[in-house]
Amino acid sequence: MNLDFSELKKGALLVWGRQPHEIMHAQFVRMQQRKPVMQMKMRNLLTGKVVEYSAKSGESFERADITKQKVQFLYADQEGAHFMNQENFETVDIPSELSRDKVGYLKEGTEVNLVYFEEKPISIELPIKVDLEVKSTPPGIRGDTATGGTKPAILETGLTVNVPLFINEGDRVRINTDTGQYVERAN
Repeated sequence: MNLDFSELKKGALLVWGRQPHEIMHAQFVRMQQRKPVMQMKMRNLLTGKVVEYSAKSGESFERADITKQKVQFLYADQEGAHFMNQENFETVDIPSELSRDKVGYLKEGTEVNLVYFEEKPISIELPIKVDLEVKSTPPGIRGDTATGGTKPAILETGLTVNVPLFINEGDRVRINTDTGQYVERAN
């Protein structure tokens, strides 16, 4: 099934260069005495690389066959991350090159979506924010800074994040999975 020129808008999924892309920004442009074009910024769903392309009027693209499957995180090892399909209880294994940067946000039992392209897993869709416990962090000394500094903290999953000086071991913190930054103290 094809995407028509008029369907090229933010969030649309298409195949460009035999790889799946998501349109991040699309703008219709009409110059004098020229055919209209759709200027797009697209993110490659396999590599994360952002490319720019101007589609001409009348040009069509193949719609990307992307599916999502809700799974539960079990554990991670050298081979990659291991998940359980919640419908048929089968184990789904994701290689370490696809899961390496995402595993630090996952603890046992976390529900996530696996993204598939042509029936092969290509990505792990994390929740926007996760709550994790601080396992170790140096003590914050009162009066260290006038503007509220930060210190490194190692979380229960092994992820290291900079947190404010008032965070102590045993506290639960909320982390943004897109930026990898501390958001707030969690209850």
